[in-house]
Amino acid sequence: MMDYGHVPVLAGELLELLQPRSGQLVLDCTVGRGGHASLILPHLAPCGRYVGIDADPVNVEFVRERFSNAPVQVEWVHANFFKASTVMQQLGVKVADIVLADLGFSSTQMADPARGMSFAEEGPLDMRLDPTQQNTAANLVNDLSQDELADLIYRYGQDRFSRMIARKIVEQRSKSPIKTTTVLAGLVRQVYGQVAAGRRFAAGGQKRRRRSSRRIDPATRTFMALRIAVNGELDALAQLLQQLPDLVATGGIAAMIGFHSLEDRLIKRRFADLARKDLGEVLTRKPITAGQAERAVNPRSRSAKLRAIRIMVPATNTT
Repeated sequence: MMDYGHVPVLAGELLELLQPRSGQLVLDCTVGRGGHASLILPHLAPCGRYVGIDADPVNVEFVRERFSNAPVQVEWVHANFFKASTVMQQLGVKVADIVLADLGFSSTQMADPARGMSFAEEGPLDMRLDPTQQNTAANLVNDLSQDELADLIYRYGQDRFSRMIARKIVEQRSKSPIKTTTVLAGLVRQVYGQVAAGRRFAAGGQKRRRRSSRRIDPATRTFMALRIAVNGELDALAQLLQQLPDLVATGGIAAMIGFHSLEDRLIKRRFADLARKDLGEVLTRKPITAGQAERAVNPRSRSAKLRAIRIMVPATNTT
């Protein structure tokens, strides 16, 4: 049996919102390992169509094999979702009834040390979703100026110690290049350790009480910032959001699942802008989040936020 390696988040909630039915065309902008596709495809039979794109060519080949006997017409395309309109044009498709984007990463991507997404195991500082692109996290860490690094970590990672982290990185790379995930994570932890030690000294040597047993690793925010920068994630999302009136059929639905505040903020603002201009009807006044049961079995669902909008104007795409 094929190991799918990924559990789709908010599956029931998404199906309830989208209500896919026979004959519809679905554009899945982040098909990943096909988790949401597996839920939606049966509802499209017998005459629907599913277009799935992904920036990771490994994922594209995976879903091509997984759904080789799909009940409807399917196309799997290696592309970043900011090229969604181009992909549709190349396929001879005008608009989709449903546009879906799950902005999370598959468990297989995070667990593969060679991808450099995680610091759980040692791996190269890569972080590319698309290995055909040139820029890696190692390039950023070793080539950007101290101020540029600090700004990047603060802007995308929202880490208040970004300037101290950037200074530590520059000090280390002056001795030898930073090439692995574990070395970078260790440097960030050293900064947090120094901050904690300074606070204990200021408090007269008293230990600070731990705030939460679920406290994240100090390196998490720096890694997130680098991954966002390497893959141009927020710029790509902004471009996809701008394309929605041209991608979605009148009365069709666009649904987005974000996993951090920077993504969710972009989605919320764009949906509100479309509604304000009478171009769409927001279907989720507040983001839909995972229930306690799902959070217990799938921890990554804790940060997932689902928002949806119904497009209410004729699309301008006439190809």
